[in-house]
Order: sequence, then C-alpha cells, then structure tokens
Amino acid sequence: MTATMTDIQQLSINTIRTLSMDAVQAANSGHPGTPMALAPVAYQLWNHHLKYDPANPNWPARDRFVLSCGHASMLQYSVLHLANVRKQDGSSEPSISIDDIKNFRQLHSPCAGHPEYGMAAGIETTTGPLGQGIANSVGMAISARWMSAHYGQDSSDLFDFDVYALCSDGDVMEGIGGEAASLAGHLKLSNLCWIYDDNRITIEGSTDLAFSEQAAVKFTSMGWNVVTVEDANDLAAIDKAFENFKRTNDAPTLIILRSIIGYGAPNKQNTAGAHGSPLGEDEIAAAKKFYQWNNDRFVVPDEVLEDFAEGIGQRGAAAYRQWQSQWEQFSSSNAKLADEINMIWQGKLPGGWENDLPEFPADEKGLATRKASGKVINAIGNQIPWLIGGSADLAGSNNSIIDEENGGHFSANDYAGRNFHFGVREHAMAAVCNGMALYGIRSYAATFFVFTDYMRPSMRLAALMKQNVLYILTHDSIGLGEDGPTHQPVEHLSACRAIPNLAVFRPADANEVTHCYQAAIGLSGQPAAMVLSRQNIPTIDRQQFASAAGAQRGGYVVHDVDNPQVILMGTGSELQMCLDAAEKLAKDGIAARVVSLPCFEVFDQQDAAYVESVLPSNLTARVAVEAGIRQSWDKYLLSKGKFVGMNGFGESAPHDVLYREFGITVEAVVTAASQAVKETS
Repeated sequence: MTATMTDIQQLSINTIRTLSMDAVQAANSGHPGTPMALAPVAYQLWNHHLKYDPANPNWPARDRFVLSCGHASMLQYSVLHLANVRKQDGSSEPSISIDDIKNFRQLHSPCAGHPEYGMAAGIETTTGPLGQGIANSVGMAISARWMSAHYGQDSSDLFDFDVYALCSDGDVMEGIGGEAASLAGHLKLSNLCWIYDDNRITIEGSTDLAFSEQAAVKFTSMGWNVVTVEDANDLAAIDKAFENFKRTNDAPTLIILRSIIGYGAPNKQNTAGAHGSPLGEDEIAAAKKFYQWNNDRFVVPDEVLEDFAEGIGQRGAAAYRQWQSQWEQFSSSNAKLADEINMIWQGKLPGGWENDLPEFPADEKGLATRKASGKVINAIGNQIPWLIGGSADLAGSNNSIIDEENGGHFSANDYAGRNFHFGVREHAMAAVCNGMALYGIRSYAATFFVFTDYMRPSMRLAALMKQNVLYILTHDSIGLGEDGPTHQPVEHLSACRAIPNLAVFRPADANEVTHCYQAAIGLSGQPAAMVLSRQNIPTIDRQQFASAAGAQRGGYVVHDVDNPQVILMGTGSELQMCLDAAEKLAKDGIAARVVSLPCFEVFDQQDAAYVESVLPSNLTARVAVEAGIRQSWDKYLLSKGKFVGMNGFGESAPHDVLYREFGITVEAVVTAASQAVKETS
C-alpha cells in the first residue's frame, strides 16, 4: 500500500475493493480484479473531481461517468453505494443498497453482471460489449458541446459538462474504440477524458499475446492529449492527471493508468486468474489481510460513508445549487428557450411537430423513398431543432442533410451545427448517436442498409436501453442495382426485425414515407430504422387506393374487394407489384386484397380486432412479396402461404434486370396467388 494515501483515503479505497471481492464471491461469478486495481482512480474521481450531486442524479449539467469496461461493474456499484446516489431527484432511497450488492448478478437486482441503463440512477449507459461505452461517451461529450453552442449564449456553464470513461485494453483493441477515438480527436472534444486501465492482462493471459500497440503514440497521432500515471495507487499523480485534463482546451485527454489487476491478492494479482472469476475464500482472506481488513463480508465503515458525504456529497450539492440558481435566472429571461430545453431533458416533442409534413401527388414515375425521406427529415427538423445527426460519408446518397439555413455543420469550429460528418465509421456513428440520445437529443444515423452489419451491436443496445435513435438506411435491396451483391441487402430486413424493440419501417411510396416517419418519431422508448429505396417507386394514387395514413399502424389494407380469396402482402417497392398482380388476378376471376406492412413491430402492437380486420385468420391463402429473404414473414404467411423474394445473394446489373432474374415479378406474384387459392380451396 502506498504511503501517499491518508488513512481515510486508504479505508475508502479498500472498502470499494472488498465490496467488489465479496459480491463476486457471493455470486460465484464476476470480475473482481479490475475493481481491486481501479478503486483508487474511481475514488479520486468521484470524491474529488466529478461534478455530480448524489441527491440529484438526473441533473442535466452533471459530469458523466461511463464504465466502458462493464465487466468491472462492481467498481461502479460500490461507488454508487458509498456516494449514496439516490434513486431519483428528491428521494432518500439509495440507488444501490448494500442488499443490492449482496444480490450481485441475481434476478431483478439492479447490480446486474454488466451495468444496465435504467436499472439504477448513476448508470449513464449500458456497457459490457467492449468499446461501446467509450463510443457512447463521445456522443455525450458532443451533446454538451452542442447544447452550449446552440443554447448557451452567455450561459454555457448551464449546459456544458465533462465526460469521464474508464476503459480497458479490450475497449482500445475493439475497432469501434479506434473509430470513436479518431472522431473525438478530430472534433477536439476537450470535455472528454478516457482513463485507460493499462494492466496488460486479458482473459487469455498477457496482452503480449495479441496486442503490442503504443497507445500514447497512437492517441497522440489522433489529436489527443495523453498523460501517463505509472502507479494506479498514486493519488497525487492521478490528481495531476485530472487537473491536466481540465486545463486542456483543444483536445480530448487519455490518461494511461498503469495498474495491477487483482491488486492485493498475493497469488492471483497480475494474472488472468484475477480477471473473470471469483478469487476464492482463501485468496480473499489473504487479500484482506494485505489490506489490513477483517475477514467479515460486505463491511462498510461509517467513516467511509462520512468521507463520501463530505466529499462528493457536499461538493456536488453546492455545485447543483449554484447551477439551479443560474438556471432560474436564465429561465426567467428566456422563457420560450427554457421550455424548449426542458423538452429535450424530459424527452418530449413540441406540440404540432408533425403539422407541416409533406404530401406527395400521385405519380406513375414516382420518387425514390430516400428522396422523399430527405424532404420529410427537413420538415421534421424545422419543428424539432434538436433533431441532429448525419451520415457515414454518404449524406448525398442518403439524402440525410438538414438544409443549410436550418442546419449548419457540426465541427471543431462550429459546435452548433446540426449536420454531422461521421466519416466512414458506421459502428462508432451508431454508438455516438446512442450517447447523444441518452442526453435527450433526437439523434439520427444514416448509411446504406447493407452496412447495418457494421452497426448492429449499437442498434441492439439502443433497443435495449429504449433510446429514440433514428436510422436512415437507403439502398434497401437488389433494387440498388449495379453495385452488386456486396452492397445489396437481402437478409438485413429479417436481421433487423429480429432485434427486440427496434421498429423497422420499409415504406412503399413517398406518402408512406411521411406517415412512417410520423409513427417513428412518435415512438417512445424505441429506436426506429427507416429502410428506403435507391430507385424511383410510383407514388400510389390515394384517390383510388386507401390513404397512406394507415402506415402509422404498421399495416393496413391498401386495396380491398368483396369476399377476397387471397391476401397479397408487400413492403417497399414490392407493394406496387402486389397492386398490379391484384389487377391481373381480377381478370382471372380471383379476388385479391392487397395489404401494406411497412412495420411489423408497430402492426403487432395493434389491438387484436384491428389485426384481424387487416389479416383475417380464416383467409389462409396468402402471398408475401419482398426483395429480401423469407425469414420473419412466416407469422403472417401461416402454414400455406407463398413467398416471392430472395433466397440467396444478388448480382450486378440494372435493378429491373435483377428483379426479373430473381423472379420477383408481377407474373410470379400472380402464379403464387393462384396456387395459394387452389391449395386452400
């Protein structure tokens, strides 16, 4: 143990360590080594540097703490307990109780195996998949800068805050980590501090097995300020590193912290054995002896609680009171602006935001739904100033730019811009948008649909955290044509539909685009993917067919007949094929109902009577038409339905040639419908 610590500092740090060891041992699973190693830096950050009021954990201007190495979750739970972070503003109940810690990793405990957003106040984001947390932290830092530039005027302190993220070797190794670091350095986010736990141990052993980068050189080359702390137990050096970060105003900061995993465990420290499994009773007893600790479990000395109360408790309360006074002054002189800001913080939308959404005239030549999307996004952006986002270097193709008069471009020189240039960094883009959404900003990410392969882990976490992130995904099928199978998504609709709580919209024409956006933006606690065509699609004559407003319910009858014999179901560009096929079938004496199903998830949330009115259960002759794979359609096709679509990869050719080549034609729909009627008669 280092002599640079006072007795109370040492006692507080060792309390974090022993709580972590005891909880992992009681659960018989978990990661004790990193909390033991990082207890000093967590203590020093929370008790002496973090601008955070435990009594008001939802304070918008609080500093954010992200445990990107989420496997070390007991480090966070221990600190939240010792700091007495409350469940919510004004509550006297602790966010994490000692009983919660005793039930670490057990059912319904807020102390899950990895930190989960929403389970306890003080957990700013869900972490565990390495690299996600540090990428989220970039989005949080962006939010602070954007809010200050957009609303701050002479009161930037009302909105600005710092973001601290603890990360591991694994976070730095992951590709998303590199993408996020590159973007943060380019944007000169000086309110961002990553603390890199350089313990040189992974699950398999020494990092020498697979990792030999010089992190300081790498991050310096990406525009970061880099500081090294040679001993994780040196509180004075840690203090200096944090002060260095606070003085730096033109770059994010990386603190490289040399630590010993499992510090204090005589037989397992500095080995992979301290990483991902309980230490065992004998090793815990030996470690506690090293800490000069008794061998009782879950010990929290009163002096430690007093230390945190006098540290972060008093300091945070004073900072919150000062901010509250400033906010009241700001609100009194900027009432309209304050109302808008409160809507961001409360996750609300302005009244009438949907009033000016465009309507499109019937047009046989039509419009690509990506182009209709561009018009709708701008209409929404006019009404929701905090709708901000951008593309992974495909803005022109995605039609995702907010017009210059309302937008501007977010950069190190203009943090007020609404259009983001994420570069070719799809994964980081999606995770950064999660970080912005966690603040309250309505963020969107745009790219080609096929590249959701690079984004899906972050999309999944947005769904898990119930964040209203919007994905604008163009070039939705083999319809993109000549770029060929590498860029033609075929399995991606089913893959995205498989993510729980992600609403996937594939509108069939320009007017469905409008109504799908109205549904998507109106969702609460649910991300949405807007899947859009490259090629033109006829704009359906709504005088002849049903209003596109039905798209807001996820599915609706577009064309109906008396006593239908078969249901033709389609999405996107293939809905027009269903309409054309119904016309041909009528000439053959077969009555066909046509149903548009732009969003399965929203349709499935409708009441049973409505679903039955659209898809009567006794009408089992059904055909689904979609330029993707069949998977995800069987629940609507039932046992005897037919599918017209893809069962393999595409080819490189003009889109109309490809539809014929793969048998996605009106004639194929007619044949399938005729067979379905015959087989169910």
